[in-house]
Amino acid sequence: MNLVDKKVVQNKMNKRIISNRIMRQMFFLASAFGIVVLAILLYRIFSEGLPYLDWRFLTNFASRFPEEAGIKAAIAGSVWLMAVTAPISLVLGVGTAIYLEEYAKENKFTQFIRMNISNLAGVPSVVFGLLGLTVFVRLMEMGRSIIAGGLTMSLLILPIIVVSSQEAIRAIPKNQYEASYAMGATKWQTIRRIVLPAAIPGILTGGILALSRAIGETAPLLMIGALSFIAYLPENIWSGFTVLPIQIFNWTGRPQEEFHLVASAGIIVLLIILLLMNSIAVLIRSKFSKRY
Repeated sequence: MNLVDKKVVQNKMNKRIISNRIMRQMFFLASAFGIVVLAILLYRIFSEGLPYLDWRFLTNFASRFPEEAGIKAAIAGSVWLMAVTAPISLVLGVGTAIYLEEYAKENKFTQFIRMNISNLAGVPSVVFGLLGLTVFVRLMEMGRSIIAGGLTMSLLILPIIVVSSQEAIRAIPKNQYEASYAMGATKWQTIRRIVLPAAIPGILTGGILALSRAIGETAPLLMIGALSFIAYLPENIWSGFTVLPIQIFNWTGRPQEEFHLVASAGIIVLLIILLLMNSIAVLIRSKFSKRY
């Protein structure tokens, strides 16, 4: 290699090094920007909301006076809503994933269904709210009830659960299927005793993360007419309800500055619930991953 070739190679190496440093700095700045914005947001929320966050705030109903306002009805409504949404969405989502992965034949129609399920995961939540308003509230005459809200939220997170369950089932090695069939097991026995236990970490993780999205949604519930001011607890699935995001939204729309501070306290409670749900998802994945 002559001197000219060495200089050309050296110049190319220098350009690659400079390009690598530039990209590294850009990625670092992008990450730092997100962390700084998140830190500022959390600081403002906690600094404004912590003085209002006490036991009385958790046990009081909504009030016209900010010092007496609480989120008791909103927490109860969120629990009722998740109690309806979770079983419906998990049963339908996992069942759909099992059918598509284990029973459905590979053809254009099946591919069309899978493509549309993936696309539904990116549809704006307000569209599902309009669907819930048309079908559950008006057509089926469920009214502004918990069951109507739960069915609407189930439609919202159903594509996410289906996709995550499909990925969990696909990740199971084929030799486990072959070993089960070699022992004389039927297809359903293989699915029930081999596939589902091994896919539980991915299925439950995806399901809990989907539910954590549902508990923080506001637009679909506003579309079906969920109430923003309630001074009672729901008695059954046909009762009117409110949830934490709607209660927070209501407080932020008030002209009094004190209600904005109360809304910050409500955001802290919602963040704690979301962190607990996500932590449970991580623990479930780590626990069951060690078993299978």
